[in-house]
Amino acid sequence: MIFSASGAPSRTGTVSSRPPLNELQDKARWMALLMLAVGIHVLESALPGLGPWFKPGLANIVTLVALVMLGPWQALSLSVARVLVGAMFIGTLFTPTFIMSLSGALAAALMMLFAYRVIPGISLIGVSLLGALAHMLVQFFTVEALFIQQTALFYLLPPFLLVAALTGWLNGVAASYIVERLQPDEAIESGLAQGAAPGATHG
Repeated sequence: MIFSASGAPSRTGTVSSRPPLNELQDKARWMALLMLAVGIHVLESALPGLGPWFKPGLANIVTLVALVMLGPWQALSLSVARVLVGAMFIGTLFTPTFIMSLSGALAAALMMLFAYRVIPGISLIGVSLLGALAHMLVQFFTVEALFIQQTALFYLLPPFLLVAALTGWLNGVAASYIVERLQPDEAIESGLAQGAAPGATHG
């Protein structure tokens, strides 16, 4: 008789497969980080800012953590999902605010992925700085191209880039601290899993 992965007989005569435990854990972590990022996104939307297209970008801290803990594509999907779900909660879906937020989030995420994968030895602070600058630049170009259509808008760009660099640095410091605190726990869990694996021997 053929048994399923749970130990029960399979009626179809085939062995059912289950996703690996680490894959389930990664999905659970992604969902938890998404909920956290959406919460920060919604909270940030209520905070006063320097303009309709500028916010501190605190949700990018979660994207940076996902980049290190889960990988680049999970971080990118989280960034896009955060904007979509957040816009549903605050009622800005498909509005100009949503378009600016999505363009900035995509630009920041893609820049951070590129920097993390291509630039040797770059720190999370450097990754965050580049992401914040890309976020601001793309939002300015989006606003000018789709809504205001006045090149005089770019006179405001230098001070906004300066503020973006400051917030990017702060977000990078926060993300680095969080990752450093989480990585020892990940190493402990990995060691316990290996020690509990079938056939493991102890000296």
